[in-house]
Amino acid sequence: MKDIIKCKTLIAVCLSLLSLQIAGQVRVACVGNSITYGTGIENREADSYPAQLQKMLGEGFEVGNFGRPGATLLNHGHRPYTQQPEYRAALDFAGDIVVIHLGINDTDPRNWPNYRDEFITDYCALIDSLRGRNPKARIIIARLSPISNRHSRFQSGTRDWHDEIQQVIPLVAKARGTELIDFHTPLYNRPDLFPDGLHPNKDGAAIMAKAVFQFITGNYGGLQMPQVYSDGMVLQRDMPLNIHGIADASEEVTVAIERLKGEKVKRLKGEKDEKVKAVAGMDGRWEVELKPLKAGGPYTLTVSTKQRTLTFQDVMVGEVWLCSGQSNMEFKLRAASPSPSKGGENRRDLSSDKAGGLRLFNMTPICHTSDVEWDSLTLAQVNELKYLKPAKWTDCTEETAADFSAVAYFFGRMLQDSLQVPIGLICNAVGGTNTESWIDRRTLEFEFLNILNNWLHNDFIQDWCRGRGAKNIALALKKESGFPFASNGESLQRHPYQPCYMYEAGIEPLARFPIRGVIWYQGESNAHNKDAHAKLFPLLVDSWRSNWKRPDMPFLFVQLSSLDRPSWPWFRDSQRLLSQQIPYTGMAVTTDVGDSLDVHPRRKQPVGERLARLALKDVYAYPYFTKHPSAAQSPVLMEAKSDGHRVMLHFEYTSARGLTSSDGKPLRTFELADEFGIFHPAEAKVKGTNVYVSSKQVKRPTAVRYGWQPFTHANLVNAYGLPASTFYTPIK
Repeated sequence: MKDIIKCKTLIAVCLSLLSLQIAGQVRVACVGNSITYGTGIENREADSYPAQLQKMLGEGFEVGNFGRPGATLLNHGHRPYTQQPEYRAALDFAGDIVVIHLGINDTDPRNWPNYRDEFITDYCALIDSLRGRNPKARIIIARLSPISNRHSRFQSGTRDWHDEIQQVIPLVAKARGTELIDFHTPLYNRPDLFPDGLHPNKDGAAIMAKAVFQFITGNYGGLQMPQVYSDGMVLQRDMPLNIHGIADASEEVTVAIERLKGEKVKRLKGEKDEKVKAVAGMDGRWEVELKPLKAGGPYTLTVSTKQRTLTFQDVMVGEVWLCSGQSNMEFKLRAASPSPSKGGENRRDLSSDKAGGLRLFNMTPICHTSDVEWDSLTLAQVNELKYLKPAKWTDCTEETAADFSAVAYFFGRMLQDSLQVPIGLICNAVGGTNTESWIDRRTLEFEFLNILNNWLHNDFIQDWCRGRGAKNIALALKKESGFPFASNGESLQRHPYQPCYMYEAGIEPLARFPIRGVIWYQGESNAHNKDAHAKLFPLLVDSWRSNWKRPDMPFLFVQLSSLDRPSWPWFRDSQRLLSQQIPYTGMAVTTDVGDSLDVHPRRKQPVGERLARLALKDVYAYPYFTKHPSAAQSPVLMEAKSDGHRVMLHFEYTSARGLTSSDGKPLRTFELADEFGIFHPAEAKVKGTNVYVSSKQVKRPTAVRYGWQPFTHANLVNAYGLPASTFYTPIK
């Protein structure tokens, strides 16, 4: 019923627009403040958003710019729009279409804190007055364009008041029956287009003009789907499937999924083809929800309108995982040890893959963050969030797997072998990227604002990341280059190591494609500051779970391995604590497969398979790992107690079955701290699921640690060879 009402409304709007064009030029009044006026744009008469809108709409329209710099919507604000000459000119213009973008200046501390209760009534009065001059006018009010964290008052109130006004504007639209356009979303991820943090430049104004053009005409370029939809894709089983895309306004979209008919592929008992319809809104967006499907296939997914049909063949239904992080997740199978070219285990593994059983979606960068300067074309593409190349789903073959993540491949292969269902792996890992680059902008604006400021000179960001980033964008750091700079002199050039960037370039393009969960291998670029990471990592997990609207989405991650970098023991222990604090997470311990000199250890099979074991135990309740949890989970330390000079370490029973040393030698790398906090080597012996630690040099132990070396030779494992994590803990 809602779709029918929406369709009738949109048809009426289109007919009204057509009748106006037949009668003569359609008058479009752009009401607003300095952003509408074009402040900061060198040639605003030609390049403000109303001027660019005029070019897009053409001769059948007359666009008037009624923007007043500094104007407030509030009548008690410091510069009420209704008291400005531009308001009177807008009334005289009597637009057939009126686009209102007001509210930005109401975030001033002189305005919103005092008069917020008057905002809705003042906005309604403005709309009524404009309608009074043209009762048939089509009124469109706008969600506010963004205000950057670089704005001088962002933290002191502008951020919060801007957010509150955004929430009120839809209420105004509902109260007065106006249409609602969104200026925020298309500009939010482009801070490079806001030199002063408030006013968009020429390119930003073009984005606004395009949004209004599409909203007025309903022309969004016809039916489109996110790039992650392609032939050969894997859809998540046993989960409602949200399918969405873009179409021209008011177009009816039909989504149908059919199981291939034939002798070789038989229908499941009771299985029926499904067909669902939706109507694209004035913003061009549509979505449907398909009922959960059981594993199997192949299916054909068809998405169609009267003008266009998109058909996706050979679609399987199974388990889909996102594989993300930095270079150790990106690390290709062809480089893993042993090398496939030498007839090693990887070649045998590849030949054992069943056709269609494992499918890959490999999102690779247009260039790597190597120690080189990028050219101007690359820099421009990065600013446009086009850092990852368009990808498509492929079967897992020796050729495609060789250039895919080794960790992800071994993870997927073990899942496929165990579950016997199709497995889809999406990899968007990028070498060197830090945790903050994978978190959405809104989360950082409200939860870790300081990390957003001037990233090339921000101590929260690892100095290596800042140095490499500066090298890559060196051309854009030259004022004469023509690349964007902020009004304070800060470069606005984007980079994959910049906070939020990889979320915007690597997560948003996935368009919430249904997945089971995430595997994550990252931390090397945050190991300089474990405390910042301890705040960032939960934000990352929450950010992604919010994006997919699944608060319990599994998030499995790899603890950093062994490497001669002094901060790594502290960082590994912090990761251990995070795995116990964040629900629905699991951590694979990898200290035994590190390399003292190479941050990219080549032994990736144990890493991928340990992640798969965690998934099989915690996500799928696979019978073997339910019965033998120690086969999936490294020994988990529960507590440390002292009975005098000796310390008892109690490990979780289910993960600590058969505690022993990995090499048959005495346990090593245990240390006890004396009353002054000085650590001394200690002896350790296993008894059941407990380890007893003592040192002749420590009479009253206060803390115990294990594996506390950057590259450690720690050797405590459970019966299935899974190593215990590095840990530090005070003694009760």
